[in-house]
Amino acid sequence: MSKENRLTALERLGQTDLTPADPNEDIRGQEVVDSGGERLGRVDELLVDVAQRKVRFLQVGSGGFLGMGREHFLIPVDAVEVVGEDAVRVGLSRQRVAESPEYSADLVPDEDFYRSVYDYYGYMPYWSLGYQYPQFPFYRGRGEGRR
Repeated sequence: MSKENRLTALERLGQTDLTPADPNEDIRGQEVVDSGGERLGRVDELLVDVAQRKVRFLQVGSGGFLGMGREHFLIPVDAVEVVGEDAVRVGLSRQRVAESPEYSADLVPDEDFYRSVYDYYGYMPYWSLGYQYPQFPFYRGRGEGRR
């Protein structure tokens, strides 16, 4: 496997020293809707490949009251169709997301878990040969100049 195409540890954007290249591209807190416009939840966090500085998954939270009973889902960035001013639309149905592999924000997933998410949704894992990163915000470290 080439150095470009290997699984690297993913971290929550909020726990790194990375920031969005354009603050307007930070979608955390935005509502997520399915392909039919039905609400799925909100983007709680972005899982970032720190080495390549690219978002790999949206962590979406749904339901619950005061943090209790809240469900979390990982959605590959590949599923994002539109990033609007107030909502992110994904090319998936509500039912499809609801039946996705169970995700706990308190656990550290491994390659097998990430592969199961990609397999479930039918997307190529980002560490696979031939993977093409979708058009999505690029993140860089604080203090770095624009490219």
